[in-house]
Formats: sequence, C-alpha cells, structure tokens
Amino acid sequence: MGVNKRESLDITACIVLHNEGLEELTKTINCFLSVSLKKKLFLVDNTSDKRFEKVFNHADIVYAGSGKNLGFGSGHNSVLKSIQGFSKFHLVLNPDVVFKSSALLNLILELERTKDAAMIAPKVSFPSGAHQFSCRRYPSITELFARRFPFLKSLFKATIFKGIYGDKMLTEPFFAEYITGCFQLYKTEDFVNLKGFDERYFLYMEDVDICKKMDLLGKKKIYFPQEEITHVLKRGSSKNFKLFLWHTSSAVKYFLKWGFR
Repeated sequence: MGVNKRESLDITACIVLHNEGLEELTKTINCFLSVSLKKKLFLVDNTSDKRFEKVFNHADIVYAGSGKNLGFGSGHNSVLKSIQGFSKFHLVLNPDVVFKSSALLNLILELERTKDAAMIAPKVSFPSGAHQFSCRRYPSITELFARRFPFLKSLFKATIFKGIYGDKMLTEPFFAEYITGCFQLYKTEDFVNLKGFDERYFLYMEDVDICKKMDLLGKKKIYFPQEEITHVLKRGSSKNFKLFLWHTSSAVKYFLKWGFR
C-alpha cells in the first residue's frame, strides 16, 4: 500500500472498513472524492474475506485488505508510512459520515492558520438534525458508566451535562479537551509525530487517548461548529454485548494509562 513517491498531496483520508453498509459507505466516499484537491483515500479493509476489494475503482482510492480485523487504531495507523511527507492534511473518517466539500475546505483553512493546533473537527449532527455532542471534556469513570447505563443517567445529570460542554453555547469555535473520532482532520505532520492511535485499544477510547497525547505535545484541538457534518452513529456497544466488552476493556486501559479521576 502506498502513494506515488513523486506525488505531493493536499490531503489524504482513511476509512477503516468492517461490517459496513454499502449505501452509507458509498455516500461517504463520494463526499471525499468530490473535494477539489489533490488527494488519496485509503480504504483499509478489516474483513477476513476482503469483501470490499473489487467494490470501488477510482484513481484517488488506495485499497488495502488486511484479511483480518486489525481494530480501529491499528487500521488507521497502517497508512502512517504512506502519508508521511506526502500530504499536508490527513482525515480520519468514519464510513457513515456525509459532508459538503466546502466544509472540508473551510476546515483546512482554519486548521492551517492556527499554528499550535494539530486537529480540527466540525459540528456533528444525526441524520435527524439533532446535535451529537462530539466535543467533550475528558471523561471520568462516573460519567462513562452513567452514559452507558440509562438507569444511572438521572442520578448523574450534572456530571454528564458538564462532560458534553453543556455549560457552553457550542456555537463558536474553541479548543476542546477531546473530539470524537468520526471526523478528525489533522495536520499530517502532527498525526505522524503522534504515531497515530494507541493500538492497545482495539475499539473505543482511542479518540480520547490521542487527544491526551496531543496535550503532551503542546498541541490543540479545534471544535469548529461553523461547519457541520452528518454522522449516523450506530451506538454498537449499547446494543451488542461483545462491543460492550470491548468498550469496557478500552475504558479500563484508558484510566490505567492516564489515571483515575
């Protein structure tokens, strides 16, 4: 997997694939391909049968079939060597996101002019138009479990409210503590310097973790609500016991690494 070494790209993007709906995925891919920049989209196929290998044929798409489920972080990290030194910006993208090309272009401009920022992300909405609260304060154990179990939400309303920046209007840009991983636009150099995601997380919490790593490098994350995207957000761990266990395991790893609070 790689890009032409003589080619200088404005932007690269990566989507990690597993059990994706083809209709949603096609919309996401078309959104990125519509952007009028020099670009490459990496499709990292984590299915055992490489089911997406023959599905998308485009000059700006690079397919990589692992033949096994690498997990979210490892899948995205598999493109690090390919993007290093060859793109100015890199987009970590979920396969169920819809956005306008103008939104991505404006996010690039804002990130470019903010010297100490490594990453930027837009406002995220559900297909219904409801706000998704994608920028958040770093979670406490209490907040994570309260959000996971409905019967606890009423007991910890204030904690959850604070965690989603409920005390802010969220209509103006600001530097957030962390931003969820469905759409994260990085300066490629910073993403490479961060060494991507911590691969100890198979799924979940790697987006919180990488924001912590940015803090250590003195880099900031911009929440930019002037641009908006739509994200389906399947909430798999609240419906699937195996995903719930992965989420719980990742949460334990996160707090053991960064401390309990």
